[in-house]
Amino acid sequence: MNDPHAVTSLAALEALYGEVNANSQLKVRRDIDVPSRDFIARSPFCILSTRGADGAVHGTPRGDAPGFVHVLSGTEIALPDRRGNNRLDALRDIVADPQVALLFLIPGVGETLRVAGRGTITADPALCSQLAEQGRAPTTVLRIAVEEVYFQCARALLRSGLWGSTPRPAGVPTAGQFLKSATAGAFDAETYDAEAPARLAANLY
Repeated sequence: MNDPHAVTSLAALEALYGEVNANSQLKVRRDIDVPSRDFIARSPFCILSTRGADGAVHGTPRGDAPGFVHVLSGTEIALPDRRGNNRLDALRDIVADPQVALLFLIPGVGETLRVAGRGTITADPALCSQLAEQGRAPTTVLRIAVEEVYFQCARALLRSGLWGSTPRPAGVPTAGQFLKSATAGAFDAETYDAEAPARLAANLY
């Protein structure tokens, strides 16, 4: 397809958009902080993104009771591979290319959490047993060495109306709390969160 308006360079891309939002720069982390840990613990669903040896990419759903993805440390998380169809698309990809990304969602919550890193598939009996559910241990566990953590704002989910009238669960970390953690407590989380509904409504489009 020959598109005369195709954007083919970073310079051309950046010229179409404005300045990077300063707060979005603050939200990038290299570890799992307290709000990130809490978000993962409350999430029953994530999307695992992988890339295979032939360059093909896959985005596969992963879900279970909230907290099914375990935080092993500030720089490592564990994702059990529950029973499926045995195509193993994502796992085959990881054997070829360990770079992975997870997008965590919580019903009723507009924000999402993105975690990227390098995955290792393990059949460690002790870890598989630790992550057993309903008496069944996963065949393998994906251990992810965390390289980047990013808290995504609520605009996409607000525009989509994905959760409808589902209420936000109590205790889920807010955008302000993530920013407060990122700035070692210097950020005014309470004011930011109080102003968020009006700010997001004014900037959805």
